[in-house]
Amino acid sequence: MANRDEILTAVRTDEDDIQALAKGGRTNVFGFLLRLAARIPFLFIAGRLYGPEALGRFAYAILIVEFVAQLATLGLRRGLAELLSQGERPHANLVADAMFSAMLASALGAILLIAIPQTMFPNSAINGLDRFLPLVIFAIVATDIALAALAYRFDILSTVRARAIIEPWTISIAAGILYFYSARDGLILAYVTSLIAALLFALWPLWRSYGVAWGWIPSFSRSYAIARRNLPLAAADAAEWGSRRLDLAILGLFASPAIVGIYYVAQQVASLPQKLKTSFDPILGPVITRNLKSKNYAEIARQVGQVGFWIIAAQAGIALALGIPGEAVMGLVGPEFVGGTGALAFLLAAEVAAATAVVSESALVYMARHRNLLISIAMLAVQALVSVGLILLIPYWPIKPSYVGLYQAAAVACGLMISLGIGSIIKSSFLSRLLGHGISIWRSALVFAVVGAACTGMLIVSVPARFEWVELAIGIPIILGLYSWIIWRWGFGPEDRVLFRKKAG
Repeated sequence: MANRDEILTAVRTDEDDIQALAKGGRTNVFGFLLRLAARIPFLFIAGRLYGPEALGRFAYAILIVEFVAQLATLGLRRGLAELLSQGERPHANLVADAMFSAMLASALGAILLIAIPQTMFPNSAINGLDRFLPLVIFAIVATDIALAALAYRFDILSTVRARAIIEPWTISIAAGILYFYSARDGLILAYVTSLIAALLFALWPLWRSYGVAWGWIPSFSRSYAIARRNLPLAAADAAEWGSRRLDLAILGLFASPAIVGIYYVAQQVASLPQKLKTSFDPILGPVITRNLKSKNYAEIARQVGQVGFWIIAAQAGIALALGIPGEAVMGLVGPEFVGGTGALAFLLAAEVAAATAVVSESALVYMARHRNLLISIAMLAVQALVSVGLILLIPYWPIKPSYVGLYQAAAVACGLMISLGIGSIIKSSFLSRLLGHGISIWRSALVFAVVGAACTGMLIVSVPARFEWVELAIGIPIILGLYSWIIWRWGFGPEDRVLFRKKAG
């Protein structure tokens, strides 16, 4: 097994790394389309059958559970690549160590939430099995680590299968069926079902790829060493994750559950392009760690810039396609959700603003993990201050009282966009100084593509309201098509087009 691991981690050329990144990119785009196709039915079912209030209760509960799961992962979604690349023991045993460490942390988190269930349901009664919802933390964490281990061997297809097919389609189907069992708990039960299904589809390829960890014995000392080593990375992951959930947590303190439910739908739509960049992390990790060992900083700068451009180009196009016909997109879920269009626009812009920070962080977590953590925490503070400040200013605005909650939702989304934009500027500049090389992500073709697609989109959405279906069925493909053509024609060079072709031979 050790010899096989050495072969798999043999020295690779820079072209091999770009090919691996491109292959992961192709698979991620395919996974995005599958995830989009599955997410829409879930939001439609949740909005039309369960309504904003039940959706808001569900959203807040899983917010707390997933935050604890994020901490329990111990940063191993990215840290596992470093552990495997530097470890001398068989990879199967190292993965077993990582899994055992994370399960211990998951147990601590689950016990805490089970003891204090009001943390998950602060504004509603606790009934039935609500108290035991934190048990899904084990499934979330185990799935994340299994998929990170597979991604280290450039197996992104398993991530797409588990995260883009099994999990979203299971929750969509289960939510529709379980509504007839319980209109109050159906969403949560569907969520649990989807996580268990995703776990099964992550563990099976993990076993096939790594095999059995022969001779492995659980060790609390090794688990402690892994946790201590990855603590800064775990905190950075929690800070980055928290920046995408802090807005919902803040809104929950000021707005009603129905407004939280409306904002949750906007957040789910906007988070679709986020999956494009987060799924690059496991691929970038092994590539960056190899180049760090050889001190090939120029290649790291090139790879970060390359992937950064791919991500930001894809996200900007998706943001335009979903944001310009935003009212029609939100109206699919239900007429009461159309008021969240303003929040959706800010959230989509926030995803574009965050792309540079996230791709820069892929290298910073290995080169300056403590300083990267401090920057992330500072940006969370900025987000909280801006969001709360904007909310407190709303009573002084000349708006109808019935619109206050919707303006509060837009305010927290705006606070997120501002903080992520500032974080991107700081982190990309910091990484450039560490590497001693400039990082080229933005290109002028992006501006022309955005302007062209935006002008076309505004013409399309000017159709009468009764033809709203035109915005979705015709408008979205036209906006994406025009944007993609401009990027392909004037933005992509030969080194970028490798993303759309397989390596010869």
